[in-house]
Amino acid sequence: MRSRLRSAGIAGVALLLATGLAAARTQLDATTLASGKYPRPVDFSAYAPSQDAVAPSHRFEGRLRLSGKPSTRTLVRNDDFLDEGDASAARTWPQDFDFAFVQDGQWLIPVERGPQPGSHPWWEFSVEPGRVWDEPGDGGLTRASVPFALVQRNANCTHNGVLTFLFDDAGNVSRAAVQVGSETCLYLQLDIWGLLDAQYLPGPVENAGALVEAHRREVAARLPVKPIAALAADHPGLVPGNLAIGDARARSTHGFVFDGIHYRGGCPTRHGEYPWCEALLVPSYSLAKSVVAGLAAMRLERLYPGILDQPVGRHVPASGCHGEKWRGRTLRHLLDMATGQYDSPAYMADEDDERAGLFFAADSHAGRLAFACEAYPEREAPGRRWVYHTSDTYLLGTALQHALRAIPGREHDDVFDDVLWADVLGPLGLSPTARHTRRSYDDARQPFFGWGLTLLPDDLAKLGAFLARGDGRIGERQVLDPGLLAAALQRDPADRGLQAATLADYRYQHGFWARNLETQLGCGAPAWVPFLSGFGGITLVPFANGAAWYGVADDGLLPSILFERPAMEAAKLGALCR
Repeated sequence: MRSRLRSAGIAGVALLLATGLAAARTQLDATTLASGKYPRPVDFSAYAPSQDAVAPSHRFEGRLRLSGKPSTRTLVRNDDFLDEGDASAARTWPQDFDFAFVQDGQWLIPVERGPQPGSHPWWEFSVEPGRVWDEPGDGGLTRASVPFALVQRNANCTHNGVLTFLFDDAGNVSRAAVQVGSETCLYLQLDIWGLLDAQYLPGPVENAGALVEAHRREVAARLPVKPIAALAADHPGLVPGNLAIGDARARSTHGFVFDGIHYRGGCPTRHGEYPWCEALLVPSYSLAKSVVAGLAAMRLERLYPGILDQPVGRHVPASGCHGEKWRGRTLRHLLDMATGQYDSPAYMADEDDERAGLFFAADSHAGRLAFACEAYPEREAPGRRWVYHTSDTYLLGTALQHALRAIPGREHDDVFDDVLWADVLGPLGLSPTARHTRRSYDDARQPFFGWGLTLLPDDLAKLGAFLARGDGRIGERQVLDPGLLAAALQRDPADRGLQAATLADYRYQHGFWARNLETQLGCGAPAWVPFLSGFGGITLVPFANGAAWYGVADDGLLPSILFERPAMEAAKLGALCR
């Protein structure tokens, strides 16, 4: 049968099926991929193996290119963030899908991970390792399923999808079915579905062996996973349903970590469960203010004590940061968003002002730097008041990069690559996806610091477990400054941080938030719980008893953000009142 298929070509798949091959699947079968139609979205189970799937008989190594135009449907959820012109651009499928893969058994591993810059004005592709297998109805071809996401250019909105196609060793390939049906994005919902022309260019992939070995290590290093419902059996008294907060339609995923086990919730979409939940791409948004800015600052302070107390003007080359209003402002003030420079002290007033859009829309490092240095007037002395400015965190990244390169022997180092990743995130075992951060599109390639990571659920779980331990150690190494970390995690009663505007029960300290749950937890004194927070409803909470919870949502509503129910469940595993 396989030789008949090769001689007939992909167009002959439907004919071969008609002469006696019975397909086990009912959606996206070989006939559809050869010559059929894809008129509407299907359940994502069509992108997973059928019940009669077996090991793959063919091996993929080379490049896959896609071309064509699928169907799209968009819903603008918030006009404050994009207009109809933006939505129109988002409806167009990028023609940049050209990725190399190498196969390792059932795995199909992309050479490049993380958002890849291209020519599209709105989208960049990010591709994750997929799976390959054989099914009886595929005429001797091997079927591939590859999770990917469309990530907004210069931003963090992430729209998850899957593609599937058939191939053989000779380079024959079917059309590729693609579908996008979920996202973590406050302002835009996007459905995409259709069949694209595919081209398979077999050939050796450079460093294929190293890629395979690295992927094997990545998979082996993942935390053990159980369904979140298993918490009820493993820890009687816990109610897993209380860990899923907010509107289910806004939820991308959620999870809980305790005693080395990652209890993972589902990955719902508008069209059934996402088939590769371990590969669901999650934007960090402002989680990066903790994970990138906070941890990088703590690492550098551990290596070079006093670096955060150096003046901003010494390490920011822009002239706007050298004026009188920056006198007395240090890198620590940037980390705490306490420069004393602002338009309004009201909660999020400066950040939500349309003028801040100039900062976020800039492509160049110089453009962002000019805004960050010059946008806000001096109102008071530094260190007294917290006012939320992502531009402060960006300035911090710029200053830390400069301060690092002023150290003998580190003149060409990158603060993200050679400090944060090399010393912290890499040793923690985060995925190659988290290895990439958003950067300016010019030669400076400045890491954003305040947003721009893409994470996997396992990355969130590992970060939560690490922070819940609270000691800043990886193995036997003390990698983070213990004093800064203790203050950020609310384990120093003498240093709670600055109040978040008029919110009496919220604090901000060294890139981390904290909330007082004294009433909710039934404590007799303030119970400050640290948390990491990202735009729209992305939350990671490391608890002092060693547990951690995360939720990924995008409606921006309080029920998707307020985490007292998960905190009350976590308290059943050990006291949180201190």
